[in-house]
Amino acid sequence: MATDKSEVLQGTLDLMILKTLQSLGPLHGFGIARRIEQLSEDVLTLNEGTVYTSLLRLQQKSWITSEWGISENNRRARFYSITKRGLKQLTVETENWERIAAVIGRVLALEVKG
Repeated sequence: MATDKSEVLQGTLDLMILKTLQSLGPLHGFGIARRIEQLSEDVLTLNEGTVYTSLLRLQQKSWITSEWGISENNRRARFYSITKRGLKQLTVETENWERIAAVIGRVLALEVKG
């Protein structure tokens, strides 16, 4: 049976995480994943390992920071926040995505020569 769930395109998860943190403020990894899935109206399914790999990569680039806090269910969790450097990168990544999406749109709109 085919699934309607889609995998996240390589490179887009970082962009979605940065935007989520910019829009919603500090969140823990599970909260980030669930929010992106909700916004996708459950078209996307995010693997926890993939999300944490992305969070680690973003942290190593100094685009996000993290600190320990208490989650909604009273558990210790690492909360991630976007940095000034991350905000600048979000602008760059957004422009790149919009440019690529426009190209893909033009390619998909090509008519079949007959």
